[in-house]
Amino acid sequence: MKVLSVNLTHSVHTGEWTGSEGKTGIDKRAVEGPVTFANEEVTGDVIVDRNHHGGFDQAVYAYSREDADWWQKQLGITIDNGRFGENLTTSGIDVNQALVGERWKIGSTILEVSQPRIPCRVFAGFWQRPTLIKEFMESGKPGTYLRIIQEGQINAGDVIEIVFKPDHQITIADLYAAKNGERSKVQEIAAVKELSIKYQEWAQSLSK
Repeated sequence: MKVLSVNLTHSVHTGEWTGSEGKTGIDKRAVEGPVTFANEEVTGDVIVDRNHHGGFDQAVYAYSREDADWWQKQLGITIDNGRFGENLTTSGIDVNQALVGERWKIGSTILEVSQPRIPCRVFAGFWQRPTLIKEFMESGKPGTYLRIIQEGQINAGDVIEIVFKPDHQITIADLYAAKNGERSKVQEIAAVKELSIKYQEWAQSLSK
């Protein structure tokens, strides 16, 4: 299990598709050398819409190369690392099956699995694919956001070591399925103490 690439904003795009702020840093590309993960963000990255992106629970976004390769076959296009807007492109780990609250040691950092990525129109606009939100939701391959628990640096090639697993069985895929209408695990989800406040409130409202 390792990091194939660390990806930072390559250019800030503007246009009608870029959301309420009129610009976006979703266009990320692989960079060389160590990157610092600190202050609830990835140093050198650009987050424009901080109402919906960034912050403690969404400090880092990881997507697996295996899932990107699946999309390549489905869509018949080439997908480079960073194309999903991810900071970390991983290999050898199913990020969707990670437990909420699970912790990874990468380089000198420790990151904690927090919540799935929910697609928005900026994502669809960046790919120039109007059907992408529906396709992404149906795929069950959201990738995961992570919190920065221990600040440090990450390099391409760094090993991902799982150093902690919580005492529940709720995965990122479970949260994503529940967001997509599958309610069978709502009671279990509501009991997960590692959920963000936003997800706690959402799960508890559904479980009443």
